[in-house]
This record gives sequence, C-alpha cells and structure tokens, in this order.
Amino acid sequence: MPLALLALAIGAFGIGTTEFVIMGLLPEVAADFGVSIPTAGFLTTGYALGVVVGAPLLAVLGARVSRKRMLMLLMGLFIAGNLVSAVAPVFGVMLAGRVIASLAHGAFFGIGSIVAAGLVAPHKKAGAIAMMFTGLTVANVVGVPAGTFIGQSVGWRATFFIVAALGVLGLLGIAALVPADRREADAPQRTHLRGELAAFRNPQVLLAMAMTVLGFGGVFAAITYIAPMMTEAAGYADGSVTWLLVLFGIGMVVGNLIGGKFADRALMPMLYVALAALAVVLGTFTFTAYDKVAAAVAIPLIGAFGFATVPPLQKRVLDQTADAPTLASAVNIGAFNLGNAIAAWLGGLVISAGLGVTAPNWVGALLAASALVLAFWSAALERRDRAVAGGTGRVVAGATAEENAAEPARA
Repeated sequence: MPLALLALAIGAFGIGTTEFVIMGLLPEVAADFGVSIPTAGFLTTGYALGVVVGAPLLAVLGARVSRKRMLMLLMGLFIAGNLVSAVAPVFGVMLAGRVIASLAHGAFFGIGSIVAAGLVAPHKKAGAIAMMFTGLTVANVVGVPAGTFIGQSVGWRATFFIVAALGVLGLLGIAALVPADRREADAPQRTHLRGELAAFRNPQVLLAMAMTVLGFGGVFAAITYIAPMMTEAAGYADGSVTWLLVLFGIGMVVGNLIGGKFADRALMPMLYVALAALAVVLGTFTFTAYDKVAAAVAIPLIGAFGFATVPPLQKRVLDQTADAPTLASAVNIGAFNLGNAIAAWLGGLVISAGLGVTAPNWVGALLAASALVLAFWSAALERRDRAVAGGTGRVVAGATAEENAAEPARA
C-alpha cells in the first residue's frame, strides 16, 4: 500500500478522535461552561448535523479544486475548528468550533476515498479505502480513550489542542505524500457540478446510500445506548463501559480490514454476509445483553460486522459514479452520520415507550435487515439491466465500470 494512505489515515485518526472523544468529556465541558449535560450534548448533535450538511456543501464548493489541494484545505478547516473549541471562552463558541471541524468530516472521507482508490490497482480499491478508514476505527481504540484520559486529568482543552496537532500532522503528510491528481495539471478536465448531480439519477447510487443509512444506523441504534444497557441489564460497573467500548473499537478495526479485503474479491456477497450477520447479532443482543460474558462477545461483533460494510458500500458508490464521484462519495459519508442520528432517535423512542433498555437492539436488527433487503434488490436490478443489455455491448447503468468494459467481450 502506498505511503500516501498513511497520511490519509492520520487525518482520519484525528477526525475520528474529535468526533467521539466529546462523549467522554461532556461532564467536564458542562461544568466548565456552567451548562447542563443535555445542553452540552448539543456538541455531539451539532457535529453530526455539520457532517451531513458539510459533506455535499464542501464537495460542491471544491469541485473545481484539485483533490489533493481540497484535502489540505479540509484539514486546515479541521485544525481551525479544534483550535476554536480549545480556546472557546463561552459554550456558544465551543459549539461553533465543533461545527466548523465537522464541516470537513464528510468531504474529507468522501474525497479521500476517491484518492485512496486511485492510488492502487483496480482489484485493490476497497482495501485502500479500508486502509484510510483504519485511522477512524483505530481512533476509537486509542485516540478516544487517550483523549478522554488527558481531558479528565489535565483539562478538556488540552485534548482539543492535541487533536489540532494531529490535524497539522495529517496536513503535512498529505502535502508531502499524496500525489497531485490529473485535474491539477489539466484544468479543462475538471468535473462540473452538473455531472456530479447526474450521478444521483442512477438508482444504484441511491440504493447504496440507503443501505449506508440503514446498515450503519443498525450499529448506532445499539451502541448509542450501550452504557445504560451494560450497567442496567448486564450488571457491569460504570467504569467497565470504557473497556467495553474499546472492544467495540477493536471489532471496528478488524471488520473494516476484512470488509476491504473481501469486497475487492466479491463486493455484493461481502455485503450480504456482513448485513445478515449484523442483523442476527443485534437481534440476539436483545437477550444476550443481560449476560456479562455474552455481552462482551456481542459488542465487538457488532463493531466488526457493522464496519465490514463500510469499504464495500463506499466502493460501490465510486463504482457507480466513475465519471463524477466526488459529490456522491461525500454524500455517502454524510449518510453514515444520518443513519447514526436516525437510529439514535429511534432507539430513544422505544426506550421512552417502556419497551426496555435493550429494545434499541431489535430496532438495529430491523434496520440492518432492511439494508440486506435493499442489497438483494440492488443486485436484482443489476441482473435485470444486464439481461436487457444482452449482447449489444451498450453501457449498463447499474453495472460497475469493469462490468461495462466487459460487455463487448461477452457479445
């Protein structure tokens, strides 16, 4: 794998750390600004909404900028947002800093996916995307616990200064290691917004994004409420939640790498297996969450099967938008966060309805199962389009670039 992927992974590590570390620092931040915990929770909500909005917005604004330069600008925005958070004199400024940092999130992973895929041979694209996302997953194993410890020991502001420094490291790495793309040397070939928007007419793109929302939403329906689940249902002490989340992070790392490896060999079968397994684990977790050992086994499996869907779904969007992938790739990253927000809301609804603290697990299972149905539907549409195309050799809208290239040979 090229060294440029390391630079992208470092940037991803910083972004992943700043996204999730706030959850462990809410009490400190709330006390410092004199606000309630629910009010401090807007720092998480604001970040998620910023990702959803910033992904398409910055992808569009950066459509005429080279991808390398855009990645550097996004890391600069990320650094600025974390510095604003670190020095914020009042809560409103802290919230603004979180939103500023979040705006870079979706576009960075969206454009970074395209760059990562372009650095390797076609049969290694999903693996390259997975390598970049490894930075995000490792952040949950190393960055978030370390950032929480530093914030609780030295002060939460120190954590955000350190995250900003990680952003500087990622920026320097991108500047030094990521090669310039064709559009930097050949301005007339720069992608136009009309071509980027046209990608959304492809039903396969919309289906892939719907799978992203539902599949990843299934993960966060459960994980959002993992603390009350483990303390009230399984009987763990409050302090045990940290290492249980580390187990979840380890599962994310393993699942992401496995998903990238096998998606390059058989993308759709990889999705079928991951989504089906995720639905089963979440469904059974409704009951196994009451047992300490069974819960400790289920939590990393949720992370593994959930993140095993990330490289294949991101690659599928890139395959379906080969001529203009930037906007669709960034929007798909926003779809992950949209799924998180919707699933967390649904999980809260079933708990509020008195269905029990483990009820979000079966909500997650239904979401994952719905994504699996969409995966089968997407594959069925591909088969139908190929059958209609027959041996004419014409381009099939629902097929990948490699499959279209092979059509004349089949004829």
